[in-house]
Amino acid sequence: MENVDPQFSPAFDSAPALDAASLTESQLSPPFSVAAKVAEIARVQPDATALVATCGTLSYRELDSRAERLASWLRGRGIGSGGLVGLCLERSFDQIVAALAAWKTGAAYLPLDPAWPDARLSTIVADARCAIVLGRDETARRLAGSAAPVETLDWAAVPADAVRGPGLGEDPRALAYVIYTSGTTGTPKGVEITHANLSHLIAWHVDAFGITCRDRASHLAGLGFDAAAWEIWPYLCAGASVTLIEDAARVASERLRAALIERGITIAFAPTAIAEELIAADWPADAPLRILLTGADRLVARPRPGLPFAFVNNYGPTECTVVATSAIVAPGGDAELPPIGRPIGAARIHILDGNGHLVPTGEVGEIHIGGPMVGRGYRGRPDLTAQRFVADPFGGAGDRLYRTGDLGILLADGQIAFRGRIDDQVKIRGHRVEPDEVASVLGRHPAVGACTVVARRAADGGDALVGYVVPQRTLTAEELRSFLAEQLPDYMVPASFVRLDALPLTANGKLDKAALPDPAEENALETAGFSAATTLAEQRLAEILAEVLGRGPVGIDDNFFLLGGHSLLGTQVVLRAGEAFGIELTLRDLFLAPTIRQLAAHVEALLMRMIEAMSDDEAQQRAAE
Repeated sequence: MENVDPQFSPAFDSAPALDAASLTESQLSPPFSVAAKVAEIARVQPDATALVATCGTLSYRELDSRAERLASWLRGRGIGSGGLVGLCLERSFDQIVAALAAWKTGAAYLPLDPAWPDARLSTIVADARCAIVLGRDETARRLAGSAAPVETLDWAAVPADAVRGPGLGEDPRALAYVIYTSGTTGTPKGVEITHANLSHLIAWHVDAFGITCRDRASHLAGLGFDAAAWEIWPYLCAGASVTLIEDAARVASERLRAALIERGITIAFAPTAIAEELIAADWPADAPLRILLTGADRLVARPRPGLPFAFVNNYGPTECTVVATSAIVAPGGDAELPPIGRPIGAARIHILDGNGHLVPTGEVGEIHIGGPMVGRGYRGRPDLTAQRFVADPFGGAGDRLYRTGDLGILLADGQIAFRGRIDDQVKIRGHRVEPDEVASVLGRHPAVGACTVVARRAADGGDALVGYVVPQRTLTAEELRSFLAEQLPDYMVPASFVRLDALPLTANGKLDKAALPDPAEENALETAGFSAATTLAEQRLAEILAEVLGRGPVGIDDNFFLLGGHSLLGTQVVLRAGEAFGIELTLRDLFLAPTIRQLAAHVEALLMRMIEAMSDDEAQQRAAE
């Protein structure tokens, strides 16, 4: 097989170049400093809008000024070149400002999702050797005894008269960020991405999609998902604006579609599951959206004809800076799944057999990625880095390939088709998960004699984790979910648990995964006592939870989050419940009242307060609806 041609350049009309900053292609020639590019734009078009959210806007002048203030404050705490700043912050202006501030000191940033359990946050902070962690008021409590000092990001305590730094032009070999992914040993591993890696992604993106200061991009992903780096930095290097989409619209395709249109978004990224709903929806012919990007999971749908935007499928592991291949997906009913495209920019793709030889066109092999976006390796893991980042036999001295563990084939037209995984690694809601990591934690429960975790195809077409357990005493699914939720993020907690007398083994004594039974009512791990709904509010909420969770009856004392619920599903619950009862509910309401009994009482209390505030005519009209 010939080497795959690394020349992906989608046929989009290029928009005009950035007017004020005059950022030409040569000026975005990597490697370059993102922080320096943002500062440059702040100088030449200071009042241009950089960030947009429901709370307001931030100009480039304000963005750069705040980042300088925070950088000065960080330097006063000893943060500088080679340091790592943990950011335990929600999607917000502060999160983006803090990442820029870290770069201005010469340090890198480490995203820490506040939704992760305390134990996971502490483990990652220690493993990453953070110099400092920035968070909110509760972060210090959650990370008590942490290996790094924890500071609350309080602008009132950050001096306004910050001293501008020495104008660091980041060493292209220095780290830009570290992102942790699931690991087979039971410990997550940190992927190190350099400034050179990131700038190559940005330069390709701005050029390929014709990004200018007139573009309005959306930001949906949490900073702990590497897609966030793709959603933010290319646009801020081109003088465009980035809109932070509110949580309620991030997981509901109809609301997201409305938000993209209302806010005039011209280019957006959406995770695969949401994107597949967006490309099936009706869009006005004059919708401002010109490009919809997707990735994270295997794409199984094609856009319907007549959409006003181009739909682009993308593929790439975290280790290779978000994207390695890309392709415009043509509409129509092609029986073949959409390909993952061709290599982007200077990326190189080789599809190799087990002996490291190129496989012929049309035959399956392991995808290997080379080029300037291949990351440095795994933080503090030289052994694992040596296993996965190998010398490139087809490149020059010092060139490396990343062994993805993904299978693919080279198609006759030069594109690549994805064909699954070599190992058992799976994607759960866009996150890469090693079932062995989940099993490692599950096996620490004192009542679990033996266990394994595998992925099964769920009703929605995605993957769902199933835990197989040999219990040593009476054990409930709720107990195991609660135990795992203390140490793992919600997407890594199995959706169901199967009770076994013993794990099935092959003749050689290895686990026989093919003999593991499918989850069923008769082999399900016992659940806590079931209490049926008694009021109308409880009955309607029980129906909603059963629909959202895709399971049978839900007891009114069952905890939504211990049944496999998570924030994305929780958003669906509060949206449906709000529509059913004609009230405004938030995800916080569900966190505070996670059982049907508690949530029904909260709903009834809200309804009573609303009725008491109504006039007689309004109450009668409400009753008649």
